[in-house]
Amino acid sequence: MPFERRTAQPENPFASLAPDQTIAIVPEFTFDSGATIRNVPVAYKTWGVLNETGDNCMLICHPLSRSVDVEDWWANLMGKCTLEGKGKVIDQSKFFIVSLNCMGSPYGSASSLTTNPDTGACYGPEFPLATIRDDCRLHKMVLDDLGVNSVAICIGASMAGMHAFEWTFFNDKQGSAFVKSIVPISAPAKSSAWSMSWTEAQRQSIFADPKYLDGYYSLKAPPLQGMTAARMTAMLTYRTRDSYERRFGRDIMPSDSSSDQAATTGPISSSEIHRRNHNEGHRNQGCVVSAPSSSTIHIQTPTPGGSPRPSDASHSSPSNTTTTSNTAYQPQIYSTHSYLRYQAAKFNERFDANCYIALSRKMDAHDVSFNRGDYEDVVRSIKQPIKAMCDLLPNGQHFAVNTAEGHDGVLLEYEQINDAIVDFMQRQEHIQDLVRREGVAVPEKSAPRGSLFASW
Repeated sequence: MPFERRTAQPENPFASLAPDQTIAIVPEFTFDSGATIRNVPVAYKTWGVLNETGDNCMLICHPLSRSVDVEDWWANLMGKCTLEGKGKVIDQSKFFIVSLNCMGSPYGSASSLTTNPDTGACYGPEFPLATIRDDCRLHKMVLDDLGVNSVAICIGASMAGMHAFEWTFFNDKQGSAFVKSIVPISAPAKSSAWSMSWTEAQRQSIFADPKYLDGYYSLKAPPLQGMTAARMTAMLTYRTRDSYERRFGRDIMPSDSSSDQAATTGPISSSEIHRRNHNEGHRNQGCVVSAPSSSTIHIQTPTPGGSPRPSDASHSSPSNTTTTSNTAYQPQIYSTHSYLRYQAAKFNERFDANCYIALSRKMDAHDVSFNRGDYEDVVRSIKQPIKAMCDLLPNGQHFAVNTAEGHDGVLLEYEQINDAIVDFMQRQEHIQDLVRREGVAVPEKSAPRGSLFASW
């Protein structure tokens, strides 16, 4: 019997950020940990038409902070695929394109934001830890329900590339490889100590926020300060030093004469000025982030007394005897600080702290050899053609993206990535056969829409 389908998730305010997605309800699922949950939502989106043999599926996995709305973050890879020369990877006239939301994400699949049918309340921090392998097993159930007999190619960048690696170990009903070829981009077959250290630092930032409350916070009062620090840390890992130097250098943001501090009536004490300078950028001081043009921000400071002073006796009480004009308070705001604050503020509007923690733990646990044997032997056992950077892969083809941007090159260097994947696809006989077949009509593209997930 086909899974129940829904189009909305009222308890989760973030699910609506992925337009036109469908939510399949899997009756029951057991995690690798042994935990079992019921009525499991899996959000997904499709393009194109599944052929009669069910073998023209293109599976596109999403990165950590993205949804299944591939048109938002990889629209430049969508178009017409060809047998030779330059074309586009994501051709919905020839392929049945599917993107499924992984567990722990805030965008519609089972997570801390979805309802536990046994309690009637959202799971919160009690949602079981899910692995990359758990995602693939759950998604396989939905693909089976959709009638997909095999996947022609699976593509994923960053965390999604981890899913692509894991998919190589799944078989179809005949015992053959379910996924015929894979393209992991900027992703490992197992997480490194270095990446695990970065994610731990980000989690500790969230834990340190007094509003976190062990994950039992209200969505009306989330731990935004901790999320801000975590997102800023992550942003530093996505780009290179040279990228930040080239984009920002030591540029200083222009002062904002319309800010609250300039509008304050009456004199301000020198102690108050020093306190504000010291705490500039501290969210709990009441700073308000606004985003003008060119992806920069200004910081509006609070009125005097906007945050309580500490009662620690080691700090003397402020003196109010010396005064100065209101406009004397003009702290320097470097453009790189402005950028990080703006990106964190945007992220806080579309992401949840418990989900961030769950997904970061999922990446830490990623290891295709877990419970399968020695790592090198397990990787060597992968037989599918793979566009990946690994000498152990017997049928691997290597491609290096030339970029000065760092990890975010997976989204920015779309021409290089598109051409490399197209070249890889043109070498695969099963994909050549699919491209030769008569395609289906493709709806005309609507007017371009702004990206929810753009980050630079």
